Amino acid sequence: MKYSKFLLNKNYEFSRSSVLKHLPSNLLINSYKSISKWKGYSPTPLLKLDKLNKKLKLNNIFYKDESKRFHLKSFKALGGAYAVEKIAKRGKQIIVSSATAGNHGRSVAWGAKRLNLKCKIFVSKYVSQTRVNEIKKFGAEVIRVNGNYEASLKKCQILSKKNNWKIIQDVSTKNYKYVPQLTMAGYSILIKEISRQTKQYITHIFLQAGVGGLAAGIVAGVAKYFKKIPKIIIVEPDRADCVLQSIKKNRLKKIRIKKESIMGGMSCNEMSLVPWQILRKATNCCVSVSDKNVARTIASLKDKKFSKSSIVGGECATPGIIALISISNNIKIKKLINLDKKSNVLIIGCEGNADVKLYKQLLSKGRK
Repeated sequence: MKYSKFLLNKNYEFSRSSVLKHLPSNLLINSYKSISKWKGYSPTPLLKLDKLNKKLKLNNIFYKDESKRFHLKSFKALGGAYAVEKIAKRGKQIIVSSATAGNHGRSVAWGAKRLNLKCKIFVSKYVSQTRVNEIKKFGAEVIRVNGNYEASLKKCQILSKKNNWKIIQDVSTKNYKYVPQLTMAGYSILIKEISRQTKQYITHIFLQAGVGGLAAGIVAGVAKYFKKIPKIIIVEPDRADCVLQSIKKNRLKKIRIKKESIMGGMSCNEMSLVPWQILRKATNCCVSVSDKNVARTIASLKDKKFSKSSIVGGECATPGIIALISISNNIKIKKLINLDKKSNVLIIGCEGNADVKLYKQLLSKGRK
């Protein structure tokens, strides 16, 4: 396996206080207090990829299995639904809306159903019917927009303003920060759980990024809950490497996506503002990977090639593993980021078979 691009962040400078300025500590504490009381809450498993570990000669490779997050099969369950709960407390019978590539919309729809609220979810033409059906299961109305994710977000913003719907979006801009901060605070729970699940110090975290919400939430969790700061490696599809390009230019950079990545939830052309404020200095390096090893990685997880247990990991759960293997194959880069037999690596298995049809297709392709 080979990565497409590797970039060392020249402006790296991890500061806990700076990270927690953009995603305040009290938001992290409150999200855990609330979500840990939800019906069906339990920490997701922290698995060991022991077979892969033996091959790569590291100390440990931990895999946080978010396919077991509530019944939504994705880390996103922690974000959108929590933001809905917090916003709903401010206004009685609100109607919530959101644009999504799949998992976030599902979380918002679930959050709305929990509180008996009406919900409108906007999707682009690229979102599969399987994902749409999963959102509809929670009683949400799904509005399909001709165009990409950005087009669906624009439409959501226009109609929400017109109809006075409350937007629950995971993308932050200059004038829209609080709801995305709530969403990211929910994601920080992964790190809170991990800090209790292992006594080993994590030395490296391979973090996938779309607009950067998960990555920023995890980094804020690290700043809050970890005693030692690990190396933060951001991984993106090479067709949508907006974090890498922004860090390279040291400013928010919007890119053009010529062809959407199979890692749909990560196929984003521009970073969200709060994640940029957090990741611009907290990221050690960025790696981009192609789509070509996704199917194989899904099959290797399922068929116990990486661990003693069979793991259901969707397309967006694979890039961390692909990046780790490809960096381990490059002696120079491996040395550069101090990846060795003492390393305890964390991979975020951010989703299971959230899109059942696509998962089956990729699994059979990966087994060929």
